[in-house]
Amino acid sequence: METNRQKKIASVLQRDLVDVLQGAATQGGMKGVIISVTKVKVTVDLSIAKVYLSIFPNDKSKELIEGIKNNSVSIRHEIAQRTRHQLRRMPELEFFLDDSLEYIDNIDKSLKGSEDPIKNPDLLEKRKKS
Repeated sequence: METNRQKKIASVLQRDLVDVLQGAATQGGMKGVIISVTKVKVTVDLSIAKVYLSIFPNDKSKELIEGIKNNSVSIRHEIAQRTRHQLRRMPELEFFLDDSLEYIDNIDKSLKGSEDPIKNPDLLEKRKKS
């Protein structure tokens, strides 16, 4: 279970990371790219923050997450500058791609796809157990 301190640090980091990452994407000439920080989990000892990112459009996500990981030192420095009055020690940042939105989208597509028993009632016969 997360402590209140972990939750507070996570929310401070999340707010500032959104600014820094979205700003970097815009300055880097990536118009139309939306980077959202879906979740930040801070370890109990407050030394590591796992940052989960959702990137739209999906086709740019792999290359962007690599770029973010390669620049994690400068991102950490920028966040440390912004949070110096709130945090004594800046945790290490680990970035992960949050593909839950893509997963939900795939489920949605399959539900609306050709295998729709409402539009094609013959499918129901195939699904019945004999």
